[in-house]
Amino acid sequence: MEQFTGRTAVITGAAGGIGLALARRAAAEGMRLVLADIDGERLEKAAATLALPGERLHLCAIDVSREEDIARLAGEAFGRFGAVHLLCNNAGVALAREAWQHSAADWQWVLGVNLWSVVHAVNRFVPRLLQQADESHIVNTASAAGLLSTPGMAAYNVSKHGVVTLSETLYTELAMQNARVGVSVLCPAWVPTDIHLSQRARPPRFGAATPPSEAAAAYEARIAKAIHSGRLSADDMADAVFAAMAEKRFYVIPHAKIMNAVRLRMEDILHSRNPTPLG
Repeated sequence: MEQFTGRTAVITGAAGGIGLALARRAAAEGMRLVLADIDGERLEKAAATLALPGERLHLCAIDVSREEDIARLAGEAFGRFGAVHLLCNNAGVALAREAWQHSAADWQWVLGVNLWSVVHAVNRFVPRLLQQADESHIVNTASAAGLLSTPGMAAYNVSKHGVVTLSETLYTELAMQNARVGVSVLCPAWVPTDIHLSQRARPPRFGAATPPSEAAAAYEARIAKAIHSGRLSADDMADAVFAAMAEKRFYVIPHAKIMNAVRLRMEDILHSRNPTPLG
C-alpha cells in the first residue's frame, strides 16, 4: 500500500510504545485514526500529543482479549469512517516465568492479548476489507520471540510464534485470491517501551500473576535491562512498517543482528540437532 492520505488506520495498543509510534507516523501521513487501548485515560493523553482534529480521530477503550470488544472496535471504525485501510494488531503483554510456573490464568492473559486479539481481528475485519474497492493492509506485531525461543518467556514465545504463523497463512491465502489486502508481520527485538510493566494493565478477571521464582526474577531483570538498552526506538519500528508496506514486504525485522540466531535455529531444525541454547 502506498497511498495513505485521507485513509483510515486502526491501531491497538495505541497508548504508548510501538502503537503510539505507529499512530504518530500514520497521522503524519495524513490518515484518520481509530486508536484502541485497555487504558482509556492513558489513551486520551497519548492521543492529545498527536494534535489531530476531531474529524480525524476516534478513540476506543477496549480489552483486546475479548472478542466482543474487537467486534465493537470494528463496528466503530467502519461506522465512523466508512472504511479501514490499515489495521495494526499491535497490542501486546509480556510475563517472564519458567514454563512450568505459568498459571492457567497467566497463559489465558498472555495468549488472549497477544494471539487471540489477532485471531478475532482477522475474523472481524478481513471480510469487510475484502469487500472494499480500495487496497488495504494488515500489520500484525509479533516479535523476535516469534522466530526464536528465549528462556523465561514460554507464554510470550508461544503467543508470538502463533502470530507469525497466522500472519504467514493469512498472507498466502489472500495472495492466492489476488486480494487487495496486504499483510506484514513486525518482529522487533529489544525496543525501549514499557512492555515489561504489562501487569499494570492486567484485567482483574485473570487474577494476580504467579509469583516469580529466583530464576524467573533473574529473567525479569535481564529482560528489563535489555529493553531499556535497545538502540532502535518505537519510531524506528513505525518507519520500518511503513517502508515495508510501500515495498509490499511481508517480514519486517528491523533488528538485523537477530538473523544470526534465526539462521542457527533453522539449521538446528534442518540438521535434526537439539536446540542451541540462546542463553
